[in-house]
Amino acid sequence: MKTFIVLAVALAPFFVAGHQIPLTDEKPPTWLSKYGAQGDQPFSGPLSFAHLPYTRCLENEDTAFDVAILGMPFDTAVTYRPGARFGPYAIRSGSRRQRETGGYTIAWGNSPYTQGVKIIDCGDIPVTPFDNAVAVDQIEVAYSTLLERTPVGGFGQRDITRALSKDGLEHPRIVSLGGDHTIVLPILRSLHKVYGPISVIHFDAHLDTWKPEAHYPHQRSEQSRVTHGTFFYLAQEEGLISNNSIHAGIRCKLEGTQDLENDREVGFQLITTDDIDDLGIPEVVRRIRDRVGSTPVYLRYGNVIFVEQA
Repeated sequence: MKTFIVLAVALAPFFVAGHQIPLTDEKPPTWLSKYGAQGDQPFSGPLSFAHLPYTRCLENEDTAFDVAILGMPFDTAVTYRPGARFGPYAIRSGSRRQRETGGYTIAWGNSPYTQGVKIIDCGDIPVTPFDNAVAVDQIEVAYSTLLERTPVGGFGQRDITRALSKDGLEHPRIVSLGGDHTIVLPILRSLHKVYGPISVIHFDAHLDTWKPEAHYPHQRSEQSRVTHGTFFYLAQEEGLISNNSIHAGIRCKLEGTQDLENDREVGFQLITTDDIDDLGIPEVVRRIRDRVGSTPVYLRYGNVIFVEQA
């Protein structure tokens, strides 16, 4: 009896409801043969910006692109709330719903994925959290490294970097993910090497043109002048930006009218949040275009930093 039970259990996988299942040498289907190449779901896969191809471009020197996404996890020059070092991670996480399929937008009348331009996520700069001077230098070196790469050429006749660059060559664009606002200073230093003084379109609540000695009189070292609120002043001091830059969306409190005078000396024209409400978007856009003209332009929006030529 015991032998019969053991034998019945052993043979059970080959019988269903009294019917014998024939044995076969046929291999089970593979994923590709049954489901095909589907890519990742919006909520799955490696964490890259909008599911773009991901490469450590700073280490892989043969990597070519037209537009690079570059994270800058730096936040040790803020005066109040640190934590922006996690900004690149958060931005990429928030971008997971964006992808090549479904990239067409009615507002633009096209899809950025169908313009023949190679866009890749180049990862993060491994910024040190222990030495701000080193960190600022790391950002400048990394940005300059990518800016000097030969682009794939996807912009074609639409590329205008050749006409704007000092060497007459085409250069890639870089979308920078911050990071506290201090990262703009090393970025502008890098851009100056290629384009000379550059105009800035700055969408933010704060001016970021504070004079270090006026706002931080107790800071004694040269490095302590470099903060998330002084970088535009320092950029003007170093001759990195032109005198036709512009803010849009300013709503911060000031110490007085001297802050506005200093802001104008740095080279900025001012559009406040009230102006945006009163003037409307078309007029704001017109004023921005009139201000920067045909100069090379660095566009900065809050903690998402990127460059584009006007």
